[in-house]
Amino acid sequence: YGGDIPILGVCLGHQCIAQVYGADIVHAGHLMHGKTSLIGHEGNGLLTGLINPLKATRYHSLVIERESLPDCLKETAVSLDDNEVMAVKHRDYNVFGLQFHPESILTNDGLKIIKNFLEVK
Repeated sequence: YGGDIPILGVCLGHQCIAQVYGADIVHAGHLMHGKTSLIGHEGNGLLTGLINPLKATRYHSLVIERESLPDCLKETAVSLDDNEVMAVKHRDYNVFGLQFHPESILTNDGLKIIKNFLEVK
């Protein structure tokens, strides 16, 4: 459906998007259950208008293996503490993945991220 409707995958959804397009999902170096990290980002797409770095909440033990990220997916955000892929966007379709949780109260401007997604045409 990626070519027809915008798609947003959060956490496991982010990992599923990456795997469907050919990336490998591996165990993270550290468990990140209910922890916050500073996230460096490009300041566009879903992350337009957000502070940089952004403080975001993470709840995961798996991550995208950066070296396996296919050409069709662009890394758009990275965790500054452990250098893990925190966001991807498909280069041709409105398909987005976020490893962190925008809906968490501990994520700065999480509602803005969701609003940015809802405005995708």
